[in-house]
This record gives sequence, structure tokens and C-alpha cells, in this order.
Amino acid sequence: MKYGFFDDSNQEYVIHTPQTPYPWINYLGNERFFGLISNTGGGYAFYRDARLRRLTRYRYNNIPVDNGGRYFYIYDDGDYWTPGWMPVKRKLDQYECRHGLGYTSIMGERNGIRATQLAFVPLSFDGEVHQVKLRNTSPQIKRIKLFSFVEFCLWNAYDDMTNFQRNLSTGEVEVQDSVIYHKTEYRERRNHYAFFSANCPLAGFDTDREAFLGLYNGLDQPQTVIAGQASNSIASGWSPIGSHCIEVMLEPGEETSCNFVLGYVENPEDEKWESPGVINKKQAYAMIAQFANESDVERALSELRAYWNNLLSKYTVQTHDDKLNRMVNIWNPYQCMVTFNMSRSASYFESGIGRGMGFRDSNQDLLGFVHQIPERARERIIDIASTQFENGGAYHQYQPLTKKGNHEIGGGFNDDPLWLIVGTAVYIKETGDFGILDEHVPFDGDLDHTATLFEHLKRSFYHVVENLGPHGLPLIGRADWNDCLNLNCFSNTPDEPYQTTQNLEGRVAESVFIAGLFVYTGPDFVELCKRRGLDNEAAAAQAHVDRMRASTLEHGFDGEWFLRAYDHYGEKIGSKECEEGQIFIEPQGFCVMAGIGVEEGLAQKALDSTRDRLETPYGIVLQNPPYSRYYINLGEISSYPPGYKENAGIFCHNNPWIMMAEAVIGRGDRAFGLYSKIAPAYLEDISDIHRTEPYVYAQMIAGKDAVREGEAKNSWLTGTAAWNFIAITQSILGIQPEWDGLRIDPCIPKAWDEYTVTRIFRGDTYVIQIMNPQHVSKGVAAVTVDNTALTDNLLPVAGDGSIHQVKVLLGQTST
Repeated sequence: MKYGFFDDSNQEYVIHTPQTPYPWINYLGNERFFGLISNTGGGYAFYRDARLRRLTRYRYNNIPVDNGGRYFYIYDDGDYWTPGWMPVKRKLDQYECRHGLGYTSIMGERNGIRATQLAFVPLSFDGEVHQVKLRNTSPQIKRIKLFSFVEFCLWNAYDDMTNFQRNLSTGEVEVQDSVIYHKTEYRERRNHYAFFSANCPLAGFDTDREAFLGLYNGLDQPQTVIAGQASNSIASGWSPIGSHCIEVMLEPGEETSCNFVLGYVENPEDEKWESPGVINKKQAYAMIAQFANESDVERALSELRAYWNNLLSKYTVQTHDDKLNRMVNIWNPYQCMVTFNMSRSASYFESGIGRGMGFRDSNQDLLGFVHQIPERARERIIDIASTQFENGGAYHQYQPLTKKGNHEIGGGFNDDPLWLIVGTAVYIKETGDFGILDEHVPFDGDLDHTATLFEHLKRSFYHVVENLGPHGLPLIGRADWNDCLNLNCFSNTPDEPYQTTQNLEGRVAESVFIAGLFVYTGPDFVELCKRRGLDNEAAAAQAHVDRMRASTLEHGFDGEWFLRAYDHYGEKIGSKECEEGQIFIEPQGFCVMAGIGVEEGLAQKALDSTRDRLETPYGIVLQNPPYSRYYINLGEISSYPPGYKENAGIFCHNNPWIMMAEAVIGRGDRAFGLYSKIAPAYLEDISDIHRTEPYVYAQMIAGKDAVREGEAKNSWLTGTAAWNFIAITQSILGIQPEWDGLRIDPCIPKAWDEYTVTRIFRGDTYVIQIMNPQHVSKGVAAVTVDNTALTDNLLPVAGDGSIHQVKVLLGQTST
């Protein structure tokens, strides 16, 4: 391929040029400490919260776009360069970046020196490890100097980029041996500091940015590197950095390595100081000691690989299609883990400053992650529920460090509450842990005011029931799933936020999408009521679901497709009666997923209309025709140019809903065809058009009305990851966790002969061979488990921790 290739055996994507169409990044860390790293060494690191505990500084919207990171400069007899090409951009004789699962290795070679930078966050470790290996590939002795570089952020990333009158007077560091300690504000209200260590003797160091770079120089021309000599600067009141200078002599063919640790330490308040004015470094010493030798890095990296191999073993597939195998077995579940950790907070398109963890986002991210580490999913559900209000509404976002709701955004997004039911039901179906429903969970973070999680779910359900509009459909509030459809905003004022500005009373505008979500979610709530012996509550809830289904059919169908909404004036949105925005993708997916209109033949009409009106070579656009002007009654959706983002862009997050809807009506060829249109591995050949990483999903691809049709943006952190994993593994490949077992119900292309899924479920391993001799898309004719025939297609929970052989025959049954 032009820019790289998949190395499936090593579970890596290999990039062989630094000049990718856009920075192609990876994520480091799985638990508390995280980092972003690009294929040229750019990015930044933080502890738990990308806004409140940022360790290193990064400038978004910069020139060049990816400028700033963990850099290592090589000084070779007057020549200087960086192994990742950036920021110096000297020509390299060789270059290779390998993005793996939780680690990245970047190799550059120039003038007989090969430098390899390995970066990862070890398991249960609050810091990054960077191992730099230097090899002399020339026939001469090489005497070189290695300069490290990080620029420290002053903790709160928002304050760091705005409060210069204070911040340019607060920077403090401390240097001891080969360790640089960043301790800005530690002597006052903070109990945490960062350190940057090297396990090699130093020829010098720098901690002041101006001394290292020169006041008028950029990262491509640091004056200390140009001179080949560190200045031993101590930052005081200006911008603190960490830079080690290490002298290296290499015989021909000789290799050496140095371990660098960028770490984070919190001390108890009464143990902050080693002596007056000297920070307590005990934890830092212990962390540094863990990586004193080269073998320590090899051990930790091996543990990280074993960790990922275990997680990925929970669901694997073997088919005739290598691209499908690598998506399901490696890259899609890997992206699901990253989105679970990050929500939408920190990527190369999200600064980590303005957004925390999303209520709806985090619940949806659970779908693709819960099978990997269910106990972390359980904790996340409790955290999310803890931000709910007494009336069943919720904060739209919360900060991962404090776990408190974000007041700047507030609530009022009327789809949010239902996603808590979705996330909880998915967790219980995966684990069988009904006990989570009895956990006492606070409202709005108030530990003195709690209720069971089941009570939270009940309030989520009835928040919809108690907020219906004139047609018996759910009120949209500030927005539903589409945050840019703002039917109560009516803003003409620049800089007013569409999502939090509400200039008109919002008791008329209704969402057909929330109606579909309600009918999709309702059966899970009804079943939970039944399993708690609450038969009357179950019957009452079912009646509400039935009424919503009827209202949707009566007031939410437009003849050939489902309406999107009714606006503040009660006028239709997403109707053939509209001049623009006549059909939207969201209700076509979710209403059919909920079964609305399937028996009446309306579902097929809606999906056919989606195909005819919305589908493109690069995926399905959000609506058609696009809005050509700003509609004050619609809000942000009409503020984008045609073909971008919510204004008729290909919003990949909702494409899998159409795949799943196609599976509901049995059209396997359509379902898989749509899957392969946006799955990254299938787009590798068009990277010049697509631009973002060919191994992870993007949030948005420019639609057919855009100037740059097919160009992706907002990669990595998107609900696309979880929903596509569910679409392919459950709706298409057909292995579906239910309350009492695994349902086998594939919907595949008719041409497929067979495939095998290995699924670990509640401690048992099921090796499921699915055979399709009649070449059907849907229909299970027979199932055997360990040579015993089942009467239906539900695999019961064995509960013995053993491996079970399952054979499934697709086709028409004889009855």
C-alpha cells in the first residue's frame, strides 16, 4: 500500500512514510494514565483527565498540524535530526512506524545511525516508558549526542492556554541526578507532580524552553541541539520543559539503549515533602526503578501484549475475508477499548478541554467493550447513573477525574436517560449480574440522596413518558442523539452555543428518533421488571411501549420513510413536504431496529428509501437534500456547509443502525455491503481520499454534496466503533448475548459458505461453526452443542468453564 500495511501476525499497522495524509495516531494506556502519539512522535500525555491532569502541552490547530510531542533529537557531528522525521524534517534514509495495541515504535535512520523510539504505558503504571535504541550501521565509530524533549503543561489544560499573566510566573522544576521533576503549584494546593527520567548518565540537561529552543526558534531548530551542548537551564516562572543530553559512542554494528520514564505521582497531604521545599520522591524512585534495565522494558511490553491477547480472545472470527478478520479480531475491539476510556474527550480532533465523558456516549461505548472487562463496564454504569437527576434527566457530560456532572453543558438532552437502560441491559446480558440493579446510586453526585440502580432506570424510562408532545411522541428538549438538531434554540447571536441556548419554551418539538429508541429499549426495561417480580410495573411499561409504537406509525411515518421530528411550530422535519432535509438516516435505522413497521411492510420501504436517497460509495449520508441556508428553527445542523458533519455528511455512527435494520428484515447482502463501505480495513486503498487512519473508524466522512467527498474527519473517538462491532458481531455474524444465553441468529451474504466464531461468554468458551450449504442470508435450521441437538437457537449457559463445540446449520427448517 502507498502509506503502510497491516501486519496481522503482530497485530500492528506498519507505516513506511512519515508524510501520511493526516497524522495517524495511536493511544497508550488502558487504566489511569493515557497518551496520544502520532506516527512522527507528536501528541501528549495525561493522568485520567485530559483537561485537569495534563502532563505535556499540545497546541491544536497548529502549523504544522502535528507540532509538539515526545521528541528525541540525534546530534551527529553537526548534523541533527529526529527519528520520527518531525519536527526537524531532515531526510531519513529509512523510516518505519509500527502502531500496535497500546504501544508505538518509530524507527528512523540517517547517516549510519538507526534510532528506534518505543513508547507505551505499562499495565498498572502511571506513566509512559520511552525506550530509545541507537545502532551504528556505518563502518566508522560514531560519537553522537541524544537530546530528549517534552514540554510540560501546567496541569489544567484550559488554564494553561488562557491564563498567561499567572502561568508565566509559576513554572517550577527540580533536577536530581538524571531526573527532571515538574512541580508547578505543588507547594500550594496540588499534591501531584510529574517527572521525566533517564537511566543513563547525563552530559547535561535543560528545563527552560527558551534556553533550549531560543526565543525565536521552533522545535525544528532548538539552539542547544544545533550547538550540540545542553545549557543546564533551570526553569523559573517561564515555560518548563524536560530535556536530557546523553553522550553516546558506538563502534560499528554496536547498539545501546536508554529508558526514559514520563511519570505522574500523587502524595498524601501529610507526605508531600521530603524536607522543607524538597518534594517527596519516594514513589518516583520506585517507578523509575521498575525500568532500570533494558530487560525491564521487554518484560513490561510482553505483559502488555499478553493482556491484549487475552482481551481479544473473548470474540474471534475466522472467515474467508482477511479484512473482516482483522477488523473483528484486532482493530475494532481495540478502538472500542480506547473509546470506552476516552469517550469523546481527547483525540487529534477533540482537545480534551471542552468535553468530558458523555452520558449517552459512554453508555453506547459499553456495547462494544463490555465483553472485554465487564467489571470496568459495571463501574462505568454506576458512574454514569450517579450524574442523573431526580426527575430522570441527566447531565450530558461529566469529568472523569471528579465524576461530577458538567454544569457548563447541563442537561436537557432527552435521549440521554434511555441510554442508561441500554447500557445496563447490555451489561447484564453479558454477565448475568442482576445484582447491579440493587446497587445504591446517588442522584447528581449527592451521596446523601441515593436510590437503587433499578430506580434510576425506572426514572429514565418515565422521563420519556412524562415528556410527550402533541402527537404523543417524545419531546426533543435541547437535542436528541443529533446534538445539532436544536429545535428550541432559535439563535441569531454569534457565539451562542446551540446546545445550551434555549430561547423558546420547548414543549412542542418532538423526536421520532427518541420514539424509536424508546420502543427499542422498552422491552429490556419490561423484562427487568418481570425478573424482579414487578408484573404490574411490567404491564404498565409495556402499555407505554405499545402506545409509542402506535404513535410512531400514526404520526411518524411519511409514506415512504419515517419522519425525523416535529419542530417548535409542529411542522414536519424529514418529510417529503420539506424543501430540504426530506429524509434522515436516524429514524430509518432505529425504528426498524425496534421492529416498528416490519409487519406492515413499512420497514422495507424506509430502508429502500434510505438506499435510494442517502447511500453513496463512501457510506450513508445523514440527510438529503442538504440544507443550503441557515434555518433558525433547526439550529446547528443547518450551519454547516452542505455535505459536512450533520448537514448531509456521512455520520458513520449511525450507519451501523441501517446495517442492523437490514438484518432485522433479513437482507444479509445489504447489511454486509454497508458494513464494508465504512470499515477502515476496506478503505486502505483510498487513503489519499479518506486521509485518516486506515485501521480505525472516523466519526464523519464528507458526503456527496461536499467539496471533498469521501474525506474523513474526527477519527478514533466515535460511537461508530461500538455500534459497528455490535452490527458485525451480533446482527451479521449473529452471536447475540441474551438474558439466559447466546442467541445464534446470523444474517450474512448468501454467497458465504461457512465461518467460525469463538466466543467466551460467562466463563465458558463456545466454538461456533456456522455452515450455509443452502446459501441463505437468514434462518437457523439446526443447532448442536457437543453433538446434542437443541430445540431452538439459544445456547444455554453451561457454567462449567469448559470449551463447547457448536455447529449451526443455516437454511429453511422442515416445519
